[in-house]
Amino acid sequence: MVRQIPLSEVASLAGQELGVSAWHQVTQSQINQFADATGDFEWLHVDVARATREMGGTVAHGFLTLSLLPALWGQIARVTGYSGGYSYGLDRVRFTSPVKEGARVRLRVTLLPPKEKQNGTLVGINCVVEVEGQERPALIADWYELFFP
Repeated sequence: MVRQIPLSEVASLAGQELGVSAWHQVTQSQINQFADATGDFEWLHVDVARATREMGGTVAHGFLTLSLLPALWGQIARVTGYSGGYSYGLDRVRFTSPVKEGARVRLRVTLLPPKEKQNGTLVGINCVVEVEGQERPALIADWYELFFP
């Protein structure tokens, strides 16, 4: 069940892990679609024969892994009690380990201390994308959204 977090309670939850998403399998079809959407056709993503021969298989684009954050976050929690808001940006994005085709990833999030901005509250979550069976995560980033009461 998706956790509902009232904007008024965000500060009291800062520093707490909010949860973990379900596992999501990254497929070659998804990698190819991402390449089509972005124009990034680097061989290690889309040339299955060469990548298999030279690397043991293709790997997902780092930005594909990053683009999974909204869908995976939507499985964990939702901020409520605001009239409007938008994605504000990302800080300290690091692609720390490749995601091989067929791997399963999930998102683990911890709420960051909110910051009051002009007319709104900046809410941040520390995002760690884990790869099943790997000790090192695929991605670490702080993602911010600005909410207006």
